[in-house]
Formats: sequence, C-alpha cells, structure tokens
Amino acid sequence: MGAAAVRPYAWTRGRTKASIDLAIETLVSTSQRGRDQIGLLQVEHRTVAELCEQVRSVAEVAALMSLPLGVARVLLSDMAGLGMVTVHQTASSAGNMPDLALMERVLSGLRRL
Repeated sequence: MGAAAVRPYAWTRGRTKASIDLAIETLVSTSQRGRDQIGLLQVEHRTVAELCEQVRSVAEVAALMSLPLGVARVLLSDMAGLGMVTVHQTASSAGNMPDLALMERVLSGLRRL
C-alpha cells in the first residue's frame, strides 16, 4: 500500500465514522479559536483551517485536499469537536430549499473528487 493510501488512514487513526453527522453540503468555517491556534495544529488540521477561512462545504474540503469524503468528514468532525471549525446550519437542514449557488459549489466540489 502506497504512502498516499496510508496517510489519510493515519490522519483519522483508522476511524471511518465521524462523531458529528456532516452532509456533503454542510458548510464549515474556521473559528476564532482555530485561527488563534493555527500554528499549533497538525499539518492536516492546519490545511483544513486555512481552506476554511472562507466558508466551504464538506465536499469542497474533500475535493480541495484530494481526500476521500469520509476522511474529510472525520477531520472536520474532530475539528468541530475541538472548536477549531464552526459548522453552519445549511438551508436544507433548516427545511428550506437550498440556495442554487450553494448547490453549484457542491456540484463543482464533487466533480473535483
């Protein structure tokens, strides 16, 4: 097994299930705590924190980091649990129709996977 296949597994310590349920369209952003402690974060968490300075969907984070969606979910879930990222309520989780621009961003992120 190559280093590229082992690394995400090591990042999640073998876990495949996130502790927080994150849909692919769920939006996340770096919290103030994440910005304050960015220099102390592990490489993979620092990369997520830098990417999420702009609000991003879970699918976008996975695509931009070239990670499987499950690995991105575990990383984001861990970071949310530590207060490093903020999980935003999406239109679809509020029972409303999702924003077309959001859906286009998710589709674009999925295509990059």
